[in-house]
Amino acid sequence: MVLELQRRFQGTPFSNRLEVIQGDVLKTELPRFDICVANIPYQISSPLTFKLLFHPTSFRCAVIMYQREFAMRLVAQPGDNLYCRLSVNTQLYARVSHLLKVGKNNFRPPPKVDSSVVRIEPRRPAPQVNKKEWDGFLRVCFIRKNKTLGSIFKQKPVLLMLEKNFKTLQALLASLQNNDNGEAASIDLGGDHQGMSIEDDYNEVDDDDMDMDDGGEVDGDGGEKSEFKEKVINVLKEGAFEEKRASKLSQQEFLYLLSLFNKYGIHFT
Repeated sequence: MVLELQRRFQGTPFSNRLEVIQGDVLKTELPRFDICVANIPYQISSPLTFKLLFHPTSFRCAVIMYQREFAMRLVAQPGDNLYCRLSVNTQLYARVSHLLKVGKNNFRPPPKVDSSVVRIEPRRPAPQVNKKEWDGFLRVCFIRKNKTLGSIFKQKPVLLMLEKNFKTLQALLASLQNNDNGEAASIDLGGDHQGMSIEDDYNEVDDDDMDMDDGGEVDGDGGEKSEFKEKVINVLKEGAFEEKRASKLSQQEFLYLLSLFNKYGIHFT
């Protein structure tokens, strides 16, 4: 394909305007661009989409053909069967619209799946959120998207992860207050999702398969764990989220709930 492109443009007025970059798009530093048009290997749908969305220079739009189910998750709205963490994450950073379905019989030989063409327009200005914390928060909310958030946030591994982050942050703040020189310090809060990138599992894992081995809910036998559990529940109650489900929440509701947790010093990365 590279040689064919070069042959077709050679000797034309456009030859000096063509630059062909040959390589793995996921490992290549992309230049500044205005429009992306692509028919991609479907196994890189998620990492390529987020690589484009997190490109340091904003672009006008991307028109990409995806496997149909993945495309429908990109555009799904609250309450839709395919509404998931991918839907919320993508739509925070971009306006996503479905353009057309491309049936498998349009190809020879026909593949096993249908396709869809999707238009992606990055939001301007870009949302001011911590990408890792936003994704870590959504991972927890979508452990079981049709369970109530009250049930999800009472699970033992969720509470242990959040409490660990909370104590680490409190220790950091205390050390800063006791620092006579007033020097700034930074610390990684860790968490159960440490080391997982924002785009690493959308192609393979359905949100309803992301259950934790929770060992049940944390009991109320006093002590710090019980106090922290009450703190988490109070956050959910303050925003009236205890009986709500991730599958029904809008992007603005997710942002509001995250802000409530942060207000009480509870973080997800």
